[in-house]
Amino acid sequence: MNRREILAALAVIGAIPTARAHAATGDLRSAAREAWLYGLPLVEMATARARALAGPDAVLKRLNAFGHGRHLAGPQSRNVTTPNNDTLYSRAWLDLSRGPVTMEIPPTGDRYISVAGMNMFTDNDFVLGTRTTGGGGGRYTIVGPGQAGEGPNVVRLKTPEGWVLVRILVDGPDDLSAVHRIQDGLRMSGPTAPAPAAYAERSAPPLEYFASVARLLKANPPPATDGALFGRAAPLGLTAQGGFDPRRFDAAATAEIAAGVAEARRALMGQRPGGAVQGWTYPRTTLGDFNQDYAFRAAVALGGLAALPPAEAMYMQPVAEQGRMFTGEGPYRLHFPADRLPAVDAFWSLTLYEATPDGQFFLVENPIQRYSIGDRTPGLRKNADGSLTLWIARGDPGGERSANWLPAPAKGPFSLSFRAYLPKDEFRDGRYRLPALEAVAG
Repeated sequence: MNRREILAALAVIGAIPTARAHAATGDLRSAAREAWLYGLPLVEMATARARALAGPDAVLKRLNAFGHGRHLAGPQSRNVTTPNNDTLYSRAWLDLSRGPVTMEIPPTGDRYISVAGMNMFTDNDFVLGTRTTGGGGGRYTIVGPGQAGEGPNVVRLKTPEGWVLVRILVDGPDDLSAVHRIQDGLRMSGPTAPAPAAYAERSAPPLEYFASVARLLKANPPPATDGALFGRAAPLGLTAQGGFDPRRFDAAATAEIAAGVAEARRALMGQRPGGAVQGWTYPRTTLGDFNQDYAFRAAVALGGLAALPPAEAMYMQPVAEQGRMFTGEGPYRLHFPADRLPAVDAFWSLTLYEATPDGQFFLVENPIQRYSIGDRTPGLRKNADGSLTLWIARGDPGGERSANWLPAPAKGPFSLSFRAYLPKDEFRDGRYRLPALEAVAG
């Protein structure tokens, strides 16, 4: 082994905390850039878990138990980015390290329900409910990696920790009590788990951030198919087994790491959810089951955490004046011909959001308290020929348009998201496309 190889080996195990040693192992800036994006879903999941279990908006008492949101999401809903205003959420954060848990889902009949089990890398390992198991309910055993699959209706999570997120369709305020009864029928039982450790959030200094990623990896080992990524991250010393020593970096190396993280942040803000057709971006086929699409996975974790796979739901955003953000005065018109209404087997909606400086999206207060508009909106009016026109405007468009008005903020940028639940084959394969969103004069 020559001197260069010795320096590289020592740097990897943390024996020589010098910028020269780091340079011998490869491009530290590039490694930090890629590793920051790779770790972001883990960090966002840990952050969402912490907020669900603590603080004034906490909905959970402990792990391995359900907590319920009893109201439709509104501007006050700030725990998870891009909430929908169509369903009530119930959720449980899992710790399977001490054994499986049992989950009961009550019958829901024809009402839409999805029960998504996500691993800590944000993949949907299973989705139960209307599409897959029907509306009859059932009892399921959730098992973790390496655990025996005993019990009724076994489903598996690929990491010891994870998230079960339930969405139940609500047909307006008068329907809430019926959905509450369904929520009360959701039950979970299993081993008692200790409160999760605290982790850094995405805004933390880089070395603190990577130390948290390492601890999350140790608790939730990544798949073997991520091995190449950890090879590229070797200059950083981040390993699949949760290895990382922040003490090995001198000032010059720390500056290189910070530069790589800054590049990752810029790259993340430029990520698109998929290709654009007729002014709308469509989800990639890897949504919700990302495999090695790490940059896309990070972008979804930031802007749409807990997204379902396209077979369950499709999420489309219109291309706006500034990427995803509308800045014009409008109004904007979305017109569906009578024979081209959204091709779904469940429901559809268009939701409006404001953006935070760090790229997350939340509902906006407005005078009529309408945060989304869709096929179940009370009073929605079709045109005489059966077509449907929606109006997105900063002020009431007036007259017959008012019934189909989705309010935008009086000033400032905003974003739109179209959701199609249980999209039909023609929606998923591209035979059906949404009509273009148009800016019109007054």
